[in-house]
This record gives sequence, C-alpha cells and structure tokens, in this order.
Amino acid sequence: MVGSIVSALAYIIIGPIIGGLLQGFDRKLTARLQGRQGPPLLQPFYDLYKLFSKQSVVVNNIQDFLVCGFLIFVVFTGALFFWGGDILLVFFALTLAGIFLIMSSCSAYSPYSSMGAQRELMQMMAYEPMVLLAAIGFYIAAGSFNVKEIIQADIPPIVYLPGIFVTFVYILTIKFRKSPFDLSTSHHAHQEMVRGLTTELSGNILALVELSHWYENVFLLGVVGLFVMSCHWWSIPLAVVVCLLSYFLEVIIDNVFPRVKWQLMLKSAWGVTLIAGGINLMIIMLIP
Repeated sequence: MVGSIVSALAYIIIGPIIGGLLQGFDRKLTARLQGRQGPPLLQPFYDLYKLFSKQSVVVNNIQDFLVCGFLIFVVFTGALFFWGGDILLVFFALTLAGIFLIMSSCSAYSPYSSMGAQRELMQMMAYEPMVLLAAIGFYIAAGSFNVKEIIQADIPPIVYLPGIFVTFVYILTIKFRKSPFDLSTSHHAHQEMVRGLTTELSGNILALVELSHWYENVFLLGVVGLFVMSCHWWSIPLAVVVCLLSYFLEVIIDNVFPRVKWQLMLKSAWGVTLIAGGINLMIIMLIP
C-alpha cells in the first residue's frame, strides 16, 4: 500500500516534469529533422510559465470549469494507474477526461472550436475500440485487470500481446495528436482551423490544458511500459527504454507523414485494430 501511494504521488509531482521534458525533446528533435537549431530543452516550461502569467480572456465560466475537470480526471487517471488500480477503470476515466475537453470546446460557440470538438469525437471513435481491446488483452494475459497483478506476472504481457502492443503504439499517434492524425488540434502551423479545440482558450486556462497533456502523455507511455513489465527487476529499465523508443518513433512519424482526412484515420485505426489486435486476441484465447 505504501509503495502504491508513493507511486501515485510521484506521478502527480514528477509527471508534469517528465511530460515537459518530453515535449522539449520533441521540439528539439523536430527542429533538427527540419534543419533548424530549435528551442532549448526547457522551452516548454518557459512557455507554461508565460501562459500562467498572462491574463485570461474568459469566454464563459462553464468552459473554465470543464477545463479544470479535464485536468482533474487526467491526473486521477494517471494516479490510479501508477497506484496499481483497475486498468479498465483507468481507461474509462481517461475517456471521461476527453469528454470534458470536448464539452469545454463546444461551450465556446466558436466555429473553429466546434469543428475541433467534432474531429476530437471522431478521434475518440477511432482509438477507443483499441483501448478496450488492450484492457481485455491484459486481463487474458495476466488473469486480472489490476495493474499490480499484471506487473507481478512471470512473463511480460507483450509475449502474449505483440499484435495488441503494435496496435496500441499505432493509436498513440492519435492520442499524442501527431501527424498524420492531428486533426482536432496541433502544435504545428498547418491547421486550417487555427488551434481547433483550444482556439478560444488563453492564459492560465490554456496552460492547464497544456499541463493536462503532459500528464496524459506520461500516463500513455506508462501503459506502453506495462506491456514489458514483469516481476523481474530488469523489466523496469526495459520498460523505460521501450517508452523512449516509442516516443521517438512518434516524433519521427510526426515529421514524415502529412496529415490525412478523418475518414482515412478512422478506417486505418479500425483496420489495424481488427487485423493485428483482433487476431492476436483470438489466438491467445484459443491457445490453452
């Protein structure tokens, strides 16, 4: 119990630091790939501090409330995961957090925000089947939805779930809002709808959204690490390496592929889920 509480508190305290460093690495690597020097590694923290120091232009009070709800549920999701709770409940809480963000965007009565909210709903439709499939895969591989019991298994889940692992990494491109699936909002300047979901956000409210994304990214990489975790000590450094390689791959994909339409995103995500994830699930269910 003490270890679980420490892990949850460590996520709450250290999570945004790791998330900010990952974003700084992302921007630095992206600049290098484009032949630029890029900003310093700590630039995301400077930007966040600047947002908190700015005056917010409040569209309506309900939008601020919903953004705060988004942050709270994202933090709750990650804390519950690193505490070792039920992974099915963890994924449901993450979905609820996304709904809060969509509702905050819809409450602004802005055409750009509304368009971003609609696209975000499409993205949720694309990745949610795979998220639930991953939870089922963990249960079949470890015999439990509990994260504590999953990491105590002798054999890492990836041995049983290689197809589900590949598919989960695939939908991470959607969750990380990387090209070619950065439809609802993007940190790049190629969006035709300004900033989509966050168009009407400013100041400290926009800073809360950025902070939430840092927490969310660390949690998602934690799920990636869960695939290779086991009761052996070497699984911890292995999980860290797999997480870093996965994030590095997402940055490369972001800089190589052009943005696609939502129809292709939906078809490709469901196709990969059904083929790689579905076949993997059928095989492990048939093997005694």
